[in-house]
Amino acid sequence: MATNWGSLLQDEQQLEELARQAVDRALAEGVLLRTSQEPTSSEVVSYAPFTLFPSLVPSALLEQAYAVQMDFNLLVDAVSQNAAFLEQTLSSTIKQDDFTARLFDIHKQVLKEGIAQTVFLGLNRSDYMFQRSTNGSPALKQIEINTISASFGGLASRTPAVHRHVLSVLSKTKEAGKILSNNPSKGLALGIAKAWELYGSNNAVVLLIAQEKERNIFDQRAIENELLARNIHVIRRTFEDISEKGSLDQDRRLFVDGQEIAVVYFRDGYMPRQYSLQNWEARLLLERSCAAKCPDIATQLAGTKKVQQELSRPGMLEMLLPGQPEAVARLRATFAGLYSLDMGEEGDQAIAKALAAPSRFVLKPQREGGGNNLYGEEMVQALKQLKDSEERASYILMEKIEPEPFENCLLRPGSPAQVVQCISELGIFGVYVRPRTQDLPTSPGYQMKP
Repeated sequence: MATNWGSLLQDEQQLEELARQAVDRALAEGVLLRTSQEPTSSEVVSYAPFTLFPSLVPSALLEQAYAVQMDFNLLVDAVSQNAAFLEQTLSSTIKQDDFTARLFDIHKQVLKEGIAQTVFLGLNRSDYMFQRSTNGSPALKQIEINTISASFGGLASRTPAVHRHVLSVLSKTKEAGKILSNNPSKGLALGIAKAWELYGSNNAVVLLIAQEKERNIFDQRAIENELLARNIHVIRRTFEDISEKGSLDQDRRLFVDGQEIAVVYFRDGYMPRQYSLQNWEARLLLERSCAAKCPDIATQLAGTKKVQQELSRPGMLEMLLPGQPEAVARLRATFAGLYSLDMGEEGDQAIAKALAAPSRFVLKPQREGGGNNLYGEEMVQALKQLKDSEERASYILMEKIEPEPFENCLLRPGSPAQVVQCISELGIFGVYVRPRTQDLPTSPGYQMKP
């Protein structure tokens, strides 16, 4: 996918001046992170890394991504309600992956006791790349869907103003006018607000489960501020706080520091290192409550890589979304090749394919948060070690998406402006709210701009 910034990237003096202006505008707009040196303090902050110029997205692929997000909302919700599908799909994974197994144990405990929550809230983000094709037309292919702590809705809401400013400085008003308005933080807050409303207690608050060292706090504050504008109060607590000060009453209503909780919004709890034994106990307490969880444990499991791989099997989408062939077609069109590594002939064949052409594949563990996937020689060595071990069931194999690289200028704190080859991801946020009571109206929700 060609870009039109080529000539602008050649003038180093102009780039340096533009970079200075862009960084100042980013700071003014609130495109902020706490520093790695002081992750618990907002006394000193810096800007979040960004590109000097906006990335170009073909309008047809953007519209396709918007349209299919409704379908992904329905699909994730359907998977989360299908206990048999989750158990069968994750049966081999939970034997080898302790983190997924612990999540699944909580899921089973909640099902055994009986689900207390009556309102279900999904805030997800589906990530895509644009696959190069032989005919020159890029295709939208999904990398993954994030069902817990889907981030950067707040900062993404503030970035368009920065890019408009840069283009306006260059007198490129026509191009500046093509940058779409974008406010995911408002849409995410609307979902939380609807779940809070359906919970039915005006005195209840939203509980945001936060990390103690949270550099990305301003991304979260954008959502909190949207909720406060609607007179919905948010309290921030860690898992440790919940363990010490959280409790359930006889109706399984959740209280923290004496305040009733209507919605639990997780911005922590998606990686193994974020859990101590105390934190696992706190997570179970939250899941047992009647507060709406975002996500509840079943929805977090629905976002695992193993579920993503299983959904690509023939017939699976039709089983989960019966009578919806158009939605199935839209979903399937975004799937890249996905392969099970379970023990047996199917897994053996997948490993053989990857070892024969390692540049075409990526090895993915059941992890969120980035930086976990294996490529190239690292993947080859891992597969050679895993091929005769049942541990391989804790991974999936995915065909590597090959987007068209392009030049842009990266701006990072502490580093000079640098023109480099880039590839883009497109993230589309989705929101849905579902009451448990069958006679209440349900909706697939809506999608939001990246």
